[in-house]
Amino acid sequence: MDIRSLGNTGLEVPAVGMGTWQTFDVKEEVAEKHAREVVTRALASGANFFDTSPMYGESERVLGKALEGRREAALVATKVWAPTLREGRDQIRRALQFHGGKVDLYQIHNLVNWREHLDELDRRLDEGKIGAIGATHYLPGAFGELKTVMKTGRITAIQVPYNPREREIEREILPLATDLGIGIVVMRPFAQDGLFRRPPHPKRLKPLESFGVKTWAQVLLKWILSDPRCHVAIPATSKPDHVRENAEAGQGPWFGREEREYVTLLAGQ
Repeated sequence: MDIRSLGNTGLEVPAVGMGTWQTFDVKEEVAEKHAREVVTRALASGANFFDTSPMYGESERVLGKALEGRREAALVATKVWAPTLREGRDQIRRALQFHGGKVDLYQIHNLVNWREHLDELDRRLDEGKIGAIGATHYLPGAFGELKTVMKTGRITAIQVPYNPREREIEREILPLATDLGIGIVVMRPFAQDGLFRRPPHPKRLKPLESFGVKTWAQVLLKWILSDPRCHVAIPATSKPDHVRENAEAGQGPWFGREEREYVTLLAGQ
């Protein structure tokens, strides 16, 4: 798997990591053991970047438990998502407890109360309790505010949606991130599974097999990561076998312009 520098964060990340939205929001012991197995398979595949959030129910806690005894092998990205500074501080305190006293990338989720939370994250950065600061948003209508945050010079990564059907970041966000040296974490690589509702026939993927991809999911991940401005994609899955398949898409050779246009055509069929 390719390892990439995540902008100016100082973090070296795998091209394919893992999201935990929904899939790690569990409470039953059996389900938590299954989450640990998914994490085990991810680490074995080199996909050691895990993204979570207090917005995802039990996911922060479950991820922390799944990483017990091997926290140093993982890169953990989480988020603060709170309307007040007091609530944000409580979220940060809990996250640090879940993840061994340090979070590698701490993001302001959906830009909620970002000015106050940014000050708090700066303090934690100075204390060495977080490795880098980022911000996220999924709505194109919020990208103007996201650009404002990017231009403060106080964040070094952003998390945004990108796939063949959601390409709004190509207009201004990707160019600005490149100019500022800001890392890109790609959420929703499968358009919240919308790209799986009518997948192309496997025969139509044959022209892409020389790039090391066999499944539609692998094709979509490679489409994203073939843009060198994108550093890590974070598909979520509850199936250990899919973790390995996803990770395999995170290495070259990469699609060129013609292949990316072909995948875009397949996605719009």
